[in-house]
Amino acid sequence: MKIISWNVNGIRAWHKKGMLDWVLKKSPDFFCVQETKAELEQLTEDLQTPPGYFSFFHSSNERKGHSGTAIYSKIEPDKVTFGLGVKDLDQQGRQINMYFGDTLLINCYFPNGGGPVERLLKKLKYYKEFLNFVNKNREKGYKIIFCGDLNVAHDEIDLARPESNKDSVGFLPEERLWIDELLADNYFDTFRYLHPKTVKYSWWDMKTRSRDRNVGWRLDYFFVDDKLINKVKKSEILDDVLGSDHCPVYLELSN
Repeated sequence: MKIISWNVNGIRAWHKKGMLDWVLKKSPDFFCVQETKAELEQLTEDLQTPPGYFSFFHSSNERKGHSGTAIYSKIEPDKVTFGLGVKDLDQQGRQINMYFGDTLLINCYFPNGGGPVERLLKKLKYYKEFLNFVNKNREKGYKIIFCGDLNVAHDEIDLARPESNKDSVGFLPEERLWIDELLADNYFDTFRYLHPKTVKYSWWDMKTRSRDRNVGWRLDYFFVDDKLINKVKKSEILDDVLGSDHCPVYLELSN
């Protein structure tokens, strides 16, 4: 099973750069997209339904052209749901949940949390409700995979300048603690599990051209639960692939 996850920072602009062709050549079983910034009717036919894929979209009801997620799947799912089931957190199209067999694949785009304190509080609420959601599904017997832009760098190794960002949203203690809670609940950060000392980033600030200097943050993840960790063959950050301010991340699981 091969999965690519990518915050594309606007799927229409990303598509104009020819990046859908890159994905189709890689031929993943699942392609999880964050920050689509589009309504379904605004997409070209090949973006709505690429050949060989089922497609599912969750657009923002709160603010058009903002956030949004999509999953392209070679496998027809048993069931697809959208969001967490928490009304005030489900208005921005941030999550798609795909059930197939005994597995649940979640594509998520977590709030940034910057700006007024209310945004940070909403982000922390999202973290809490998300953990409740995945744990309830695990209790039902599902094996869990979740991926996407979690908008947090967990450890100092995960951003280029940890000292100057210790008070920055995305690296606050209370945000990093949530990753600690995930790990304590036997969810595994697959990249860090396989590459404990590798320094790689998945997001760079475009305004400061920080990608040219590789001054970045690792914000994009694949997590699996303890039932799947032994099936993880590869977990990579494809930081040589352009097309967005984020790069794609890749997970490969054995059958």
